[in-house]
Amino acid sequence: MLQPVTFAEFYPRYLREHSRRGTRVLHFAGTTLFLVAAVLAVVQQRPALLLAGIVAAYGFAWVGHFFVEHNRPATFQHPWFSLCGDFRMYFDLLRGRERF
Repeated sequence: MLQPVTFAEFYPRYLREHSRRGTRVLHFAGTTLFLVAAVLAVVQQRPALLLAGIVAAYGFAWVGHFFVEHNRPATFQHPWFSLCGDFRMYFDLLRGRERF
């Protein structure tokens, strides 16, 4: 398979690798925890909360990949595209453009 050069090329593959409802739910939960932790880290001036949010986000996502989707997270090959894909899928789910 050809390696994606642009995010537009990467994102359809990203969605295929997140095709199961459980994987999307776990990603959504992890990203929500990250966003809450990031806001609290800034408001409370506690940088450790940001680290906790990152651990939660990756933890939930990886459980989804290894135990629900049975594939490897895209983070390992395309960390930046994967991060962008996670946030795009998150906000698309919030707006109803993607389904759980």
